[in-house]
Amino acid sequence: MGHKVHPNAFRLGVFRPWEANWFANPKDYTKMLHEDLEMRRVILARLRNAGIAKIETERSSNAQLTVTIHTAKPGIVIGKGGSSVDQLREDLEKRFGNRVRISIQEIKQPELDAQLVAENIASQIERRISYKRAMKQAILRTMRSGAKGVRIYCGGRLRGAEMARREWDREGRVPLHTLRANIDFGRATANTTFGAIGVKCWIYKDVAAPLRKQPVVTDAAVPIAEIAPQPELAAVLAEQPQVEAQVATAEPEVATPVAAPRRARTTTTTTAKPAAKPKAKAAAPKAAAPKAKAAPKAKAAEKKAPAKKPTTSKKKTS
Repeated sequence: MGHKVHPNAFRLGVFRPWEANWFANPKDYTKMLHEDLEMRRVILARLRNAGIAKIETERSSNAQLTVTIHTAKPGIVIGKGGSSVDQLREDLEKRFGNRVRISIQEIKQPELDAQLVAENIASQIERRISYKRAMKQAILRTMRSGAKGVRIYCGGRLRGAEMARREWDREGRVPLHTLRANIDFGRATANTTFGAIGVKCWIYKDVAAPLRKQPVVTDAAVPIAEIAPQPELAAVLAEQPQVEAQVATAEPEVATPVAAPRRARTTTTTTAKPAAKPKAKAAAPKAAAPKAKAAPKAKAAEKKAPAKKPTTSKKKTS
């Protein structure tokens, strides 16, 4: 049989931090642990409808307790003019005898928080909404928010059946065995008239990038001047500025051929304008051609004219 491991506890220390950050002596550890557990029960019972996903605690050396509440509805936790927060702080100080400081963190995307998704499905089942419909709608909203995979599990007397059964649905991939996979886990209980129905939710967000090892810089290569007795290193160091000078002089040579194409473009523009003049000269011979044709016609008329003169002279003689 497979042994199930809590996904959040499995990744503690890899990239997921602890929810309780404090140290105690062996004698006081049990007392502080039960104080933390009792304080979480009190806050969750009072702010049940505030959408609380996580409560973090931190103890300082001066016996001050800092409580961070992650909620999707900060307005309900704060109350009108901060009255709810002040009342909660006073109750916790009277109950546990320590100075309490409360800070509130808003969850901007509640669809990507597994605890809030599980509580939402449990509240719908309590209102007698079909568990299949609630599961599919939750999966659809979570995937639209940018998750890479979701898995939701419901178990109990579903739809009032006499025999309890388990139903689950999944979309995408949920690699539970990958330690670098950022998987959020949450569970809730729906108290119905038929009995308790458990809801579990796994949300696979992304893979945490591994930490890259930075190269170690040693100071052995810095003191070059201490190795003066070696003549070979001095010759190599003397040649380096010459190479840099050659590179610097090579840059203006590359820049000179760029101006040549610009001059060629100006010459082509000037030669293109006088091309219209030969067209006018070419039109002149065409106009002169009709004059040349008119000259032979005049000569033909002159030849015909003297042929008529002898006829008139003969009539006069007669």
